[in-house]
Amino acid sequence: MAVLVGKKAPKFNAPAVVDGSTIVNDFSLDPYLGKKYVIFYFYPADFTFVCPTEILAFQKKIEEFESRDVVVVGCSVDSEFSHWKWLQTDLKDGGIKSVKYPLVADQSKTISENYDVLAGEWDYNEEGEAIYRGIPQAYRGLFLIDREGIVRHQVVNDMPLGRSVEEAIRIIDAWQFFEENGEVCPANWKKGDSGIKETQESIASYLNSI
Repeated sequence: MAVLVGKKAPKFNAPAVVDGSTIVNDFSLDPYLGKKYVIFYFYPADFTFVCPTEILAFQKKIEEFESRDVVVVGCSVDSEFSHWKWLQTDLKDGGIKSVKYPLVADQSKTISENYDVLAGEWDYNEEGEAIYRGIPQAYRGLFLIDREGIVRHQVVNDMPLGRSVEEAIRIIDAWQFFEENGEVCPANWKKGDSGIKETQESIASYLNSI
C-alpha cells in the first residue's frame, strides 16, 4: 500500500452529510488548512456491524478531539443518501443517530483509491470486459493530517478489526507534543510523559530508566 506519511494528503471534493442531517455537495478538507488537525478515517459500509461501533466511539470522544483542535471526518463508499438515512436511524434500530461530525460519500471510490485503502481493483477478463477483483469497499484506514495538510500518521486495519479511538488520541497528543517541544516520543508514550531530545545522551538516559 502507499505510504502517505510525510506527504500532502490527497485532496477531494465530494458529497457529505454534516451535523447529522445536512447534505452538502462539495465537502472538502480545504477549509481546515492552517486552522485544524484532521482525523480522516474510512470504514467499509453503512448499516453494518463493526462500523457503527467505531463511528459512535469517535462521536463519544468528540470533545476530546475538539479540545486538541482536531476535527473528525469519516468516509465510506456509500452515497450521501445512505449516510443520511443511517444518521436518522435510532441506535436501537441499528442506526447512528447523534453523530454530528461529517461523513463523506465516496461512491466513485476515487477517494478510497487515492488514499490506497480500497479493498480491490478494476481489471479485465479474457473477453476484455471490465471486472472488479476484491471487495469494492474501503479498509479501515485512519490518517492524522496536520494543519499544513501533511499526513503524520496512518494505520489500516482489515475489515473485521475495529480501531482504537484512544490510540488515535494518543497519536495526536504525541504529534502535538513533538511540535510544541521538539522532543520525540518513545515507545508507549502517553500525555504527561517526558519526551527524548535527539541526542545520544538523552536516549541513553531514557533507556537506563526503563
